[in-house]
Amino acid sequence: MALATLAAFASGCGNSADTTAEKPLTADGTTAGRATSSGEQADGAMGFDTVFKTEERFKQALPDPASMAGWTPKRAGANIEEEPKPAAKCGADTHWDCTSVARGGANFEAAGEEADFDVVAYADNKAAQDACRKEKDWSARYTRAEVPPVPGTESHAYYRNAGGLDGLDLTLCLGTVIAQVRLEGEGSSLDPATAHSLAQLFVPRIQRAAAS
Repeated sequence: MALATLAAFASGCGNSADTTAEKPLTADGTTAGRATSSGEQADGAMGFDTVFKTEERFKQALPDPASMAGWTPKRAGANIEEEPKPAAKCGADTHWDCTSVARGGANFEAAGEEADFDVVAYADNKAAQDACRKEKDWSARYTRAEVPPVPGTESHAYYRNAGGLDGLDLTLCLGTVIAQVRLEGEGSSLDPATAHSLAQLFVPRIQRAAAS
C-alpha cells in the first residue's frame, strides 16, 4: 500500500484558527442538539464511472481549510492500494472495504468536536454498490440517526459507540465511492444537522473531482 500525504493540508495544519471558538453554525443557522430516534434516507444517487486512484483526485474531493472556515485542519492523506483484493478473496465475513482500491481522509477540529471525512474508492460502480450494501448491513447494529437525505447520494446515518467513544457516522454512496462524515469528540453534540451540512459541502467536491 502506498501512502501519500496531501500537501495542500499539510500547509494548513497548525494554522491560527481558534479551536476554542464557538462551533460553526449548521445550514439552518442552529447548533441543535442530538437526535434520539432513527431515520433512514435514500435519494437518487448521482453515478459516475471515474475511479479514484491518484493523490490529486482525493485532494480535490476532500474538504480543504478554505472550505472549512471555523474548523482547524488536523491531518489528511491518501492510501493507494498497490494490489487491491479481488472480490473472490473477500467473503461475506470480511470488512466492507475489502475490495477497495484506494482511500483518502481529512480531519478537522472545532471547540472539542472532530469532523472526519473519508472517501473509499472502488474499481467500478458494482463493487461500490456491493460494498455500500455490506456497510449498511454492518452498521445496522447501531442506532440510526435522523439525518435528512443528502441529494446525489444513497445515504444512511448511525450513532456508534465503540472503544469508549461516541460518534455519528453518515455514509454516502455515490458512483464508484463510499464517502463518510463522522462527528465525534468530547465537545460534540453529535448533531444530525451538522453532519448533514458537512455532507452537503462534501458531496459536490466528490462530484467535481470525479468530473475533472
